[in-house]
Amino acid sequence: MERGKMAEAESLETAAEHERILREIESTDTACIGPTLRSVYDGEEHGRFMEKLETRIRNHDREIEKMCNFHYQGFVDSITELLKVRGEAQKLKNQVTDTNRKLQHEGKELVIAMEELKQCRLQQRNISATVDKLMLCLPVLEMYSKLRDQMKTKRHYPALKTLEHLEHTYLPQVSHYRFCKVMVDNIPNLYGSCLFKNCFF
Repeated sequence: MERGKMAEAESLETAAEHERILREIESTDTACIGPTLRSVYDGEEHGRFMEKLETRIRNHDREIEKMCNFHYQGFVDSITELLKVRGEAQKLKNQVTDTNRKLQHEGKELVIAMEELKQCRLQQRNISATVDKLMLCLPVLEMYSKLRDQMKTKRHYPALKTLEHLEHTYLPQVSHYRFCKVMVDNIPNLYGSCLFKNCFF
């Protein structure tokens, strides 16, 4: 009976040692597994250890298979979702392409309209500047016309006054225009004509 108890104790001790070795094999780096395996081969229960190792391998294979089956369904679901997303992404891409094409077309029309507006504004500015310059020249031309009328009607003294006013007040404001230069060059002749006719007639 004592022998049976001793055999049982040794069997339990061997089983515990085998369990420890299996855990060590599972958790140790493969480069350091040599001493652990040597302890198995040095022991007397080599056959029992191999049986336990086979059982442990089968258990791990079953766990791996369960995990793969579980994750395989998730993988299939993910692929299905990706295919749906790809279809939606293609629709979205087509919509973006269509919207871009429309924007490009309408953008061209807008650019043309903006160019026309720019030209209109330039013309408007030019017209406004021309009107301003004409308004500046108009009194000079009116004064010159008045001078010519006075000379035609032989009112020489008022013509002299008009000529003096024209020369000193109006012509300096528009001196940069070509017609003004013609008038300035003609002033000595006009003075001479007014003075001669005023003195002798």
